[in-house]
Amino acid sequence: MQSLVILSVLVVSLTMPGQLLAGDTAAGKAKAANCATCHGKAGISTGKMTPNLAGQKEGYLQKALQDFRSGARKDAMMNTMAKTLSDEDIANIAAYYASLSSK
Repeated sequence: MQSLVILSVLVVSLTMPGQLLAGDTAAGKAKAANCATCHGKAGISTGKMTPNLAGQKEGYLQKALQDFRSGARKDAMMNTMAKTLSDEDIANIAAYYASLSSK
C-alpha cells in the first residue's frame, strides 16, 4: 500500500510542470498592455520578427518569460521587459495570452 502511495506521488510530481502558477487573465490583460506595442493588442503581431502570443500554451509562455527574465533566453528587448515582472505577473500574462484566440 505504501509503495502505491509513493508511486502515485512520484507520477503526479513528474507530470506537473515545475514552478508554474495559475494565472489571472484579467490581471494579465492589464499587465500585458506594455506587450501590445510589439505583440499586438490581441496577441497577434504585425511584425515579421515578433511572434504571436495569442493561443500559445500557458506553460510555454511562463517558461519563456522566466527564461527571458533570468537571461537564459536572450533578446535585448524581452530581457529588459521581463526583468520587471514578478512570478505572479508572468503567470497572469501567460494566462491572458493563452486565453486568446489565435485566429
